[in-house]
Amino acid sequence: MADDFDINRIDEVIHGRVRLGIMAYLSGAGSADFGELKTRLQTTDGNLSVHLRKLEEAGFVEVTKRFVGRKPLTEARLTEDGSTAFLRYLDAIGALHAAARPKSD
Repeated sequence: MADDFDINRIDEVIHGRVRLGIMAYLSGAGSADFGELKTRLQTTDGNLSVHLRKLEEAGFVEVTKRFVGRKPLTEARLTEDGSTAFLRYLDAIGALHAAARPKSD
């Protein structure tokens, strides 16, 4: 058991499956449009919108809307705070993983 693991370090905003997927995808891609995220995460429009809004309210993702020709385009990008929060999240999950590994004598 690792004495340094604190379950409270797991960010509940990021921890949901779809939100984690958004954060992970954007951390590698930088930005993505709504359709790309929807396809990659295999989710519905409504579900993706709700999760993007929650991440946006937390300051982790910036969502912009514009028109390309006559078609609306919604894009999301990871903010600096989002990138920092995602790295902290990964560190916390790493600590959980380390705590779960059996110690050899």
